[in-house]
Amino acid sequence: MEMSSKNRIFRYEELAVATDGFSKANLLGEGGFGYVHKGLLPNGKEAAIKQLKDGSRQGEREFQAEVDIITRLHHRNLVSLLGYCIADHHRLLVYEFVPNNTLEFHLHGQGPTLDWPTRMRIALGAAKGLAYLHEECYPKIIHRDIKAANILLDFNFQAKVADFGLAKFCPDMNTHVSTRVMGTLGYVAPEYASSGNLTEKADVFSFGVMLLELITGRRPAMPLLTKVLKENNFEVVADRKLQNQYEPTEMVSMLASAAASIRYEAKLRPKMSQIVRALEGDASQVAEFTSNVLCLDSDEK
Repeated sequence: MEMSSKNRIFRYEELAVATDGFSKANLLGEGGFGYVHKGLLPNGKEAAIKQLKDGSRQGEREFQAEVDIITRLHHRNLVSLLGYCIADHHRLLVYEFVPNNTLEFHLHGQGPTLDWPTRMRIALGAAKGLAYLHEECYPKIIHRDIKAANILLDFNFQAKVADFGLAKFCPDMNTHVSTRVMGTLGYVAPEYASSGNLTEKADVFSFGVMLLELITGRRPAMPLLTKVLKENNFEVVADRKLQNQYEPTEMVSMLASAAASIRYEAKLRPKMSQIVRALEGDASQVAEFTSNVLCLDSDEK
C-alpha cells in the first residue's frame, strides 16, 4: 500500500502506550469497522486513533480506501491524517484530535444548544470541504457518507468532514461510478439507492438533508420547504431550541440551499461551490435557488 511520505509511520506499541492500552476510558466511538480512541502522542499532541476490528474484510477495504484518499487531501475543513500503522493484523489510522465532538452529538445528544451563527459556520465549513472534494481534487472524490455524525467540530466549532472509508474516486471522463449502495438511511440520494449509479450529486443530496437537521434540530426529515420559502414562515421548521433567534436572510439562504440540494432529480441539484456562495450571502445565488425550487415545484403539480 502506497502512503504519503508526509505521514508518519507509527509502531503499534507506541499507539498502545498513547491510548493506555486502548482503554475504555479513552474510547471516543465505535462502529462496524472498529474503534476510535483518544491518544497522547510522544510529541505531546492529542490524536484520534482509528483501529480496525481484526478480520474485518469490509474494514480492510475501507481502510485501504481511506488511506488512498485521505493522504491526498489538504483542506482546513477536512480532518487531517497524522500517520498510520500496519503491523501484522493491526490496521490503524492516526488523525488529528478534533475536540468538540460531532455535529450529531450537539444536535441530538448531550451537547449544549448550537446558536444560529454557529450553525451557519458549520454549514459553510462543511460545504467548503465538500466543494474541495468535488471541484478541486483530480480525480474528484465522492464522500458517500455525508451526515451529522461525520462532521467533527474543532475548538471554534469549525466543521471538519471526516470518515473517508466509503469515499470513491470519480474520473472526469465518467459521469458516474457504478458501485454497491452504501451510506446511511435517510441521507442516501434516491437515484443512488435505486440504481447504484454514484455521482457527486449524491453527496449534495446528503448535504441538503444535513442542512435540514441544522435548521430543524431533528433527524433526517423532509418538510415542505417550498411552502416555507413562499410564506417565509420559518417558525414551522426552525429548531425550537433556537427560540426564534436567527437571522432571517441567513435562514432563507440555508433553506433555499437545502431545498435545492434535495431535488429528486440529481441533475437539478446545484454544485457545492454554488451552495458555498449562497451560504456566504450571495443574494443572486440564493434568489436563483429559491426561484428554481418554486418554479419546479409549480411545474410538478
